Amino acid sequence: METATLVFLGFIVVQRLSELAIAKRNTARLLAKGAHEVGAAHYPFMVVLHTAWIACLIIFGVNEAVAVSWFAVFAVLQVLRVWILCSLGERWTTRIIILEEPLVVRGPFKYVSHPNYMLVIAEIFVAPMVLGLAWVAAIFTVLNAAMLYVRINKEHRALASLRDV
Repeated sequence: METATLVFLGFIVVQRLSELAIAKRNTARLLAKGAHEVGAAHYPFMVVLHTAWIACLIIFGVNEAVAVSWFAVFAVLQVLRVWILCSLGERWTTRIIILEEPLVVRGPFKYVSHPNYMLVIAEIFVAPMVLGLAWVAAIFTVLNAAMLYVRINKEHRALASLRDV
């Protein structure tokens, strides 16, 4: 086991657990402000998908070396992640929470409508590649695409109905 690999895997686990705590806090705040959740039925599947992805990274990647070039790409993605989270602030959550306020249009949201989803797509592929796990990258990219198809459609419908009000 390489130290770099353990640090990389540990970072992913700690990051994701921290984000779940932040998301839980932000979700509670948004709901207290009168927001509502849509697409809750698919959320457990998304949690299972991401948990299985992390489990595969740990199980199959723990004895692999870190590929420096892929790690550099991953590091850039983390800078983008911080930018996205800071841009959304208390509106960032892992659920689809609809608040009857204008959408965030600062930071990367000035340029693209779903930067967080784009980031997750990239991370789902890049993190396994850091450990040379191309098959994990391929399988979870396909599974994540299916999940995002459902999720983004639900979000767009909810936002469209909000605009009709």
